[in-house]
Amino acid sequence: MESLAIGRAFTLIEPGPVVLVTTSDGRKDNVMTISWTMVLGFGAEFAITTGPWNHSYAALLATRECVIAIPTVDLIDTVVGIGTCSGRDTDKFARFGLTAVTAAEVRPPLIRECLAHIECRVVEVVERHNIVVLQGVAAHIDSTRAEKRTIHAVGDGTFITDGGRIDRKAMMRSKLPDGI
Repeated sequence: MESLAIGRAFTLIEPGPVVLVTTSDGRKDNVMTISWTMVLGFGAEFAITTGPWNHSYAALLATRECVIAIPTVDLIDTVVGIGTCSGRDTDKFARFGLTAVTAAEVRPPLIRECLAHIECRVVEVVERHNIVVLQGVAAHIDSTRAEKRTIHAVGDGTFITDGGRIDRKAMMRSKLPDGI
């Protein structure tokens, strides 16, 4: 075994997929890349890690709404590009050729180029850990999209993509909550 600096331990346990989070301050839509996401149980509660360093954070706190858009591996350069510029001085939808689509329940838009979307409302902000807890209010998926592999950030500038699925639903059926 080799030693790994404790400050790099987070690279061993990557969180959920990299997502794009859209916000709207009422005048302008924006999108930010979030690489640390969490599912909070089997319900429609999620959490993202962000804070005042992200331009979208002010709109997120003010409106208490956002959309989690789930991009696929074919959008990796767009995802990284969005994460390396600021909505303070950049129209990211225009710069990256993204198509805003009206959401059903919240003001921030969906992104047509993404595989899936979860419209959310903010239910709690845990400032000590820069965690924003979200309640999903609507979800959408483009099942006709050919590319379905999601992107996962390791945390050091490298990424992992999903592989094939392994189905063990029958084996786990008695252990899963109803509806899963």
